[in-house]
Amino acid sequence: MSFGESPNSSGLDFNQLSDPSQTSAMGLDDFEEQLPTRQLLKVTPGSGADEQYDRLAEIFRPIFAQIASTARDRDRNRVLPFEQVGLLNRDRFGALRIPVAEGGYGARLVDVFRLLIELSEADSHVGQLWRAHIAFVESVLILEDQELRSKWVTRIAAGQIVGNAYTERGGNALGTLNTKVTESEGRWIVDGEKYYCTGTIFADWTAVAVAHPEKPGRQIAVVSTQRSGVKILDDWDGFGQGLTGTGTTEFHQVPVDCFIPQTSNDSEAAIYQLVLTAVQAGIARAALNDLRVSVQNRTRIFTTGTGVPAYREPQVLQLVGEVSAESFAVDSVVIGAVLEVEAALVDPGLNDEERYAVCELSANRAQTVVQPLVLGATSKIFDGLGASSTSVVCNLDRHWRNARTIATHNPAIYKARIVGDYEINAVQPQRLLVTGEDSNHQGYGA
Repeated sequence: MSFGESPNSSGLDFNQLSDPSQTSAMGLDDFEEQLPTRQLLKVTPGSGADEQYDRLAEIFRPIFAQIASTARDRDRNRVLPFEQVGLLNRDRFGALRIPVAEGGYGARLVDVFRLLIELSEADSHVGQLWRAHIAFVESVLILEDQELRSKWVTRIAAGQIVGNAYTERGGNALGTLNTKVTESEGRWIVDGEKYYCTGTIFADWTAVAVAHPEKPGRQIAVVSTQRSGVKILDDWDGFGQGLTGTGTTEFHQVPVDCFIPQTSNDSEAAIYQLVLTAVQAGIARAALNDLRVSVQNRTRIFTTGTGVPAYREPQVLQLVGEVSAESFAVDSVVIGAVLEVEAALVDPGLNDEERYAVCELSANRAQTVVQPLVLGATSKIFDGLGASSTSVVCNLDRHWRNARTIATHNPAIYKARIVGDYEINAVQPQRLLVTGEDSNHQGYGA
């Protein structure tokens, strides 16, 4: 049972809600052992016999519960989750993948994503802000430079967090970057401005995509966010996911700590995307939680219904069942895609391009399925509750707003085409270029 699903949290006893006189189906009272209904439903798809995951969940679920308790109000009042990140960092959530012998938890990739779904169920903003850190850790674990790897493993195991500064808001041509590194007095220096810097406002370090005068293509420079030349703005103005720190970061003569080689992490882009699908899975769970409690506590009866309380209204129960099924399906798809990536990363039969393709196709297929399911579920919850559920005090719209915002990423509409092109024409996904403007575009009709 996950942190938000205490059977008595609504004040109702589901064992007393089944009325055998009105149905021939078996009621809960017919079971020899009394069990709340939610204990009969698996929280997460897949095998339940996973001692490692259970140990990790035991550590972090109390923290998730604390985060969940204030999530609704923080979203409504735009309170950035510094305290909540601190709670996670106290137990080194960011060190999940670091081997035990090197000071971490030794978690599998799929364990990280299962925990990420639970964290996003508590608060989707907090789940998303770990996006860059999770991908960065995977890059660190496969570094061939052992000195560089050791430096970052030590930092991450100690609880340090890495953010993201990859994308420029505009003005750069497609495939190029205006943020540059230059050499000054024997050190490399970063100058430029980034946007969509998810998580950087909470981080100790940030990975910056830069143009390098001596190396072609995008290079990744890591800088400390504590440097005086780093200015982080909380200016993300999207209508959802407003607490992720997804705003502007400016760099003025900032020294580079190191460069991270970009030739070896074939899963980076897929992991970035799969983090978002995991966050959406958490949103679907949170929407189901709110729907369940609202229906259980609802006393208002519609004249157009069948005259029974909402918790017995057949159409309401059907709707809740549909949202529950959609949430379960989303969990299953996300976990399945992560398992595909996990297997590809250790498959000796794949070359680099094939490994990249497997990771991308897995993430793209998951994204194509997950987004409409979550958007549907987060919209459907209002149908079972009526107009009162749209009150800003309830803040139930945050689930749809947050899911809708995440569903715009990368952008989502292209993913199914990429998968279809592979299925029909064996065209492998192309490695991502730097997002930018079309310098040849003259405008429609020009």
